[in-house]
Amino acid sequence: MTIKAWIEAVRLRTLPVSLAGVALGAAYGVCYPVAKVLPAVLCLVFATLAQIASNFANEYYDYAGGLDRPGREGPRRGVTEGDITPKAMLAATYLTLALACCVGCVLLLWGGWWLLAVGVFIAVGVTAYSAGPYPLSHHALGEVAVVVFYGLIPVTLTCYLMSGHLSLYAAVGGIGAGLMGANVLIVNNYRDRSDDESVGKHTLAVVLGYSAVRRIYLLNGVAAIIAFVPLWLHRAAISGTVISVVYLLLHLMLWRRMAKVEGAALNPVLGATAMLMSAYAVAMLIAVGIQ
Repeated sequence: MTIKAWIEAVRLRTLPVSLAGVALGAAYGVCYPVAKVLPAVLCLVFATLAQIASNFANEYYDYAGGLDRPGREGPRRGVTEGDITPKAMLAATYLTLALACCVGCVLLLWGGWWLLAVGVFIAVGVTAYSAGPYPLSHHALGEVAVVVFYGLIPVTLTCYLMSGHLSLYAAVGGIGAGLMGANVLIVNNYRDRSDDESVGKHTLAVVLGYSAVRRIYLLNGVAAIIAFVPLWLHRAAISGTVISVVYLLLHLMLWRRMAKVEGAALNPVLGATAMLMSAYAVAMLIAVGIQ
């Protein structure tokens, strides 16, 4: 086992999705007169640990289910290639999830005991994505899971823990963030379509085909910006408009790039999709926060 193999298993290209969800939640949170910073920081730690645990679980359970093969198109899978033992990966999955749960328990100080139910739901979601009797990622439901767990939940709860308010606007924005995050998974599954189809893994790309998921990728980005319109019109109309137009232009460029490359050449598109999401989130937080 090597450090490099573990870093690859973390899937650094995808982690900006966690940052974006919390940053956008904070953008809604700072709209209230009293906004606490520490809960937002803890939300970021929790979201990152939960995503890493999900990535570890995906690698282990896909290997255990025979869905990963050596020499696949995507990033090197340490367990499949023999760089990490299955036992070590399984242990790392639940250790990381346990750390996330510890951070989540601290958040109860601001959110109350009802957050325990949300924490249990998230913990189940981490494993249900790749494991259990009906793994979500194997039945074209991975993108739906991303919208919920990387959009709706982090944006809404970050706003709530900062401000003490459950906001409908934040919930709508959470769906927008989830659509942006789903695009990261769409590129991943678009790249891996042939490999996934050959082992019977029914991702959205396998079920709908290349052309359809490219259209969904494009529409997700547009719909996401529409979801954030109430936020930036209320707090940062000019800067919000500029940030959103820039996002859409870059999003269009990435969509066009998807149609021109395949296989490992899509890895930069995946990373750029995640980075674009996080850049939009941070830019909006700054624009709203300085008002």
